[in-house]
Amino acid sequence: MECVLLLLMVTACAAITQDLSGKMFTFPQETNTAYVKLTPKIVDFGAITVCLRTITDLNRNYALFSLSATSSHNAFLIFKPTTDGIEIYVHDQAETFGGEDYKVNTWHSICSTWDSVTGVAQLWLDNKPFIRKYVGGARIKMPSIIIGQEQDSHGGGFDKTQSFVGMMSDVHMWDYTLSTCEIQKYMLDRNLTPGNVLNWKALDYKTYGRVLTEQKNHLLMYRINTNKYINVILLTRLFL
Repeated sequence: MECVLLLLMVTACAAITQDLSGKMFTFPQETNTAYVKLTPKIVDFGAITVCLRTITDLNRNYALFSLSATSSHNAFLIFKPTTDGIEIYVHDQAETFGGEDYKVNTWHSICSTWDSVTGVAQLWLDNKPFIRKYVGGARIKMPSIIIGQEQDSHGGGFDKTQSFVGMMSDVHMWDYTLSTCEIQKYMLDRNLTPGNVLNWKALDYKTYGRVLTEQKNHLLMYRINTNKYINVILLTRLFL
């Protein structure tokens, strides 16, 4: 079997652009030094969609996606608190999307959208849309985008008790709100239009600290909870 460990970073790695199809970032320990800095292709946003897949066994709070701007540290933040729900921050204003079935040690697919014109944000979890909520917010400019840590200052201010421990893959970002159809394509891994801000298939990134880049296990990666429809699709794909 092909070795799954591709790269171990204990110091900063030079920024590269790479096709990460079939791979994932692994954050194997709680620390305030391990993270991935993502370089966006666009730096001025009036709308945002972020999608990613993740698995963890954490029961404390942690950041899933941290975008800081000079004007606000939590310009766009997807955050999992200890209590029920997933929080979306826009310019430091948060709304909680609760009632989700967020199991540990299970791969989850997450998408979040926001539009500055309406001020409305929405969360999708494992192909399930949540209600749309108002968070407000003006345009976001000059972002610092990090996964693995939560930024309490622009590009830094990390707290290990908010760090992410687990695996993350298929990170995409767009400067517009994806349609329901496009989000479903992401959830089902079907011919998605790649992100025009962050594209997992051509990702410009730099790793810091102990971050692994590994092959993801396809059978586990796309078994999203107990959704039988998705599992049938996956089994069909595996045997074609």
